[in-house]
Amino acid sequence: MEIGFKDKTVLVTGAVRGIGRTIAHALAERGARVFAADILSDELHAATKAEPFKGGGIISALPLDVTDSGAVDAALAKIVAETGSIDILVHAAGGVRGLAAQPIEDVSDADWQVIFQANVTGAFNLVRAATPAMKQAGKGRVVIISSRAGLGVSLTGIQSYAMSKAGQIGLVRQLAHELGPFGITVNSVAPGFMRTSPDYERQWQSYDEAKQKAVMDRIAMRRPGRPEDIAHAVLFFASDFADWITGQTLAVTGSP
Repeated sequence: MEIGFKDKTVLVTGAVRGIGRTIAHALAERGARVFAADILSDELHAATKAEPFKGGGIISALPLDVTDSGAVDAALAKIVAETGSIDILVHAAGGVRGLAAQPIEDVSDADWQVIFQANVTGAFNLVRAATPAMKQAGKGRVVIISSRAGLGVSLTGIQSYAMSKAGQIGLVRQLAHELGPFGITVNSVAPGFMRTSPDYERQWQSYDEAKQKAVMDRIAMRRPGRPEDIAHAVLFFASDFADWITGQTLAVTGSP
């Protein structure tokens, strides 16, 4: 199955590290014009520099805080003005924002909000800003990177992370229903355990050998996920092969 994105305009958030970076490169390798966005502006240019791509795509760095609705609106307006469209939106920014598990009675308002804002409000801001151009085109693809934590109990133990990932999945279902009549699909990819960022590597290293083995033993494939595993699922949802699939969450976890 050949999947290509020649002449497609794409925005990928969380593009500095791990999943987001791999998705941005995978799309560019298949011909897309990718705007790679991240709040870590100092690292963004180095993370996105990998030209020329064999499929003819290009990547442009776009510093962006997805929780700032004004900045998101301006970024989407810039993309549409420059390219004439926004065909694909992938929201991979967010995560646990450097936080660790603590008893609910010790969780501050700020700790609760910082994860919710990046994962849920960020997704809302992005889709709201991208929708007018997609509606005008009569088509579009939205893919939100949620988590297995949104389908069950989070290994992180962080209440707002589990809630926000479940919230993303609910938002995907609702937006799919609303935007389907305009030819816009909205789907989610829910990764299982991965060591793709400093936060998750820190979590892994906090386990002793027995717990690390127990985590791997619970995965049918007996390995953690790789960024490429998630990127491949995103490529499918973003492609014409998924034209009649919307409101779905694909669990990419190495297990049933």
